[in-house]
Amino acid sequence: MRSFFEWFQGEGVDPNKPWLILGKGPSFSKRNQFDLTAYSTLSLNHAVRELPVTVAHMIDYNVVDGCGEALLANARYVLLPWVPHIDNVPGSETLAELARRHQILRRLDEQGRLLYYNLSTARKRNREGPVVRVRYFSADAAVNLLATAGVRKVRSLGIDGGITYSGEFDDLKDKTLLANTRDSFDKQFQEIARSILATGIDYAPLDIESPVRIYVGATEAQMLAVKVLEYSIRKHASMSVEVYPLHRCEIEIPMPKDPESRPRTPFSFQRFLIPALAGHRGRAIYVDSDMQVFADIRRLWTLPFDGADLLTVHEPENSGRRPQVSVMILNCGSLEWRIEDIVEKLDDKRFTYEQLMYEMALAKTVRASISPVWNSLERYDEAETALIHYTDMPTQPWVSRRNRLGYLWVRDLIEAVDAGFMTISYVREQVAKGFVRPSLLYQLARRRENPIDLPVAARLMDRKFLPPYRNVESGGKKLKECSTAFLDDLALKYYEKIAVSILAKKKRKSRSQVIPSTLTAV
Repeated sequence: MRSFFEWFQGEGVDPNKPWLILGKGPSFSKRNQFDLTAYSTLSLNHAVRELPVTVAHMIDYNVVDGCGEALLANARYVLLPWVPHIDNVPGSETLAELARRHQILRRLDEQGRLLYYNLSTARKRNREGPVVRVRYFSADAAVNLLATAGVRKVRSLGIDGGITYSGEFDDLKDKTLLANTRDSFDKQFQEIARSILATGIDYAPLDIESPVRIYVGATEAQMLAVKVLEYSIRKHASMSVEVYPLHRCEIEIPMPKDPESRPRTPFSFQRFLIPALAGHRGRAIYVDSDMQVFADIRRLWTLPFDGADLLTVHEPENSGRRPQVSVMILNCGSLEWRIEDIVEKLDDKRFTYEQLMYEMALAKTVRASISPVWNSLERYDEAETALIHYTDMPTQPWVSRRNRLGYLWVRDLIEAVDAGFMTISYVREQVAKGFVRPSLLYQLARRRENPIDLPVAARLMDRKFLPPYRNVESGGKKLKECSTAFLDDLALKYYEKIAVSILAKKKRKSRSQVIPSTLTAV
């Protein structure tokens, strides 16, 4: 009997070859729509009954009885924890002990086809080696297992939310469906998101376009906000994402001749670059930089177009507001937008600035079908809010201590630094450039989430800070001169030194991993 990781290395398994995880969820029925030969396959539980697989994985020993001869016929290898679960609870016997009395397991072991790994729920370990975390379902363990082995690309069919199986497993609905007492399969997405964030593994359902492409309207002065936004997205995302700050693309935006048609913000016209940047194919999400996400972006990414070219946010009834376009889903294949043509049409008065920006007149069919929870304007409800939009520029958390929800944003900033997603030095650079308030360094050093009740020493750090938007209003003075010139450089280094020391101790204790970013490393 061999360890899965020994087998993975010893058999010369190519870690660069993608793997496909097959579960019992509804999307399992789509397997015949794809060429599965391009993947090494890992089945979960009873999925091995339906097709040949490279590895058949199960956590619960009872599944071996349920699959019977299918394991011998369809699985090249069979994989269980060293201490399997029995009836959905951690067992006490090892796989070696169980194999001695179970005919199927014994035959697999004799043929060299039985593999094991150490699962986090077990008290017993077999030798030193990786411990694979599981929290909700076997899909959790499968993604963590492959990531730990070094697999970089994983796809899945049948790992779905909800409370149903694919029709092939109707006979199991009264026997195994949510037998671990969970309310639904949605919980597994939280653990998959955690795995993606920690390891950088490229994971997505095979039947969903991937990765999630997110384009952010921004300027260089907003890059700290962009990075915290990206971290908040990745923190909850149950499939891989890519984040693109639009101001860093290489497409120049021409300026309309009429001042009334010119962009009202530095990034107003950036969203019209997205279809071209995406190669006029597939989906794309547009968001502003002054946002923070609290839900799985997959929920937004998979909303149906139903014939529309563009999806926008509908406002609650009686709000009196038009549909919001600061969060949009674009069907890039049907949006033939080119910024030169758009500006030319503005100059020719074929539509007004208001029609362009607020009605999205360039799209043939616009549907306001995105829930307002994806654009909560300075509002937060822990049970509902999917995205906060910090629309009030004077109180945005990175430039002001007065935002009543600022603690939420600072919390993700602290987490992002703890996890290695960004460094203290990067935050300090943003402070030195005058892009963000200096008191953020104090909050990082002291791990103080709430900016409202900071002590006098921290508040004094912001005494002469001038936010970038005010710098524009004041005639374009140098940001450095307008903001942090009053600060003694030793004070900044002092707070940085404290923060680095605290974070280093925390990292040594938690052994946290560096989280990959699609932005430039900083």
